[in-house]
Amino acid sequence: MTSAALVRIWGAYETRVMRYRRLAYRYTRVVRSGQTWPFGDLWHSSALRVLVQARWRPDADTYETATTVEIMVDLAGMADDDFEVQLFEDALVIDGQRQLASGQETGMYHAAGIRQGPFRVEVPLPAPVDPERVEARYDRGLLRITLPKREAG
Repeated sequence: MTSAALVRIWGAYETRVMRYRRLAYRYTRVVRSGQTWPFGDLWHSSALRVLVQARWRPDADTYETATTVEIMVDLAGMADDDFEVQLFEDALVIDGQRQLASGQETGMYHAAGIRQGPFRVEVPLPAPVDPERVEARYDRGLLRITLPKREAG
């Protein structure tokens, strides 16, 4: 990543230090036997899948050394403009979207295991970090972020 990209990624941290609060709202409806499904027959069709896109979570590793917190995220098949990294006081959040080229229109999939669409990775930080010395590298589909621990004092 270029230094301009790092400024874009970490620039939001400088303006205001804030704690990350995960916002997850779940809407459910219990459908008992004999009741009609919400949206009628649309519920069972593929048309509703276009309206509802589920987020997925790429694989991520986090480990701590004596001086740093290291985070690695598997973002295979993505350009560095396809995701955004946000650093909070107590968490690192990576949001993005992976959209791979589809197969031929006349072909038929027999297996589709590569996750696509919007994603979010939320990594709680085990120790306070120094946002001024963060390093990020994105190479061959692997995002490596080195977060130096904040010096006591």
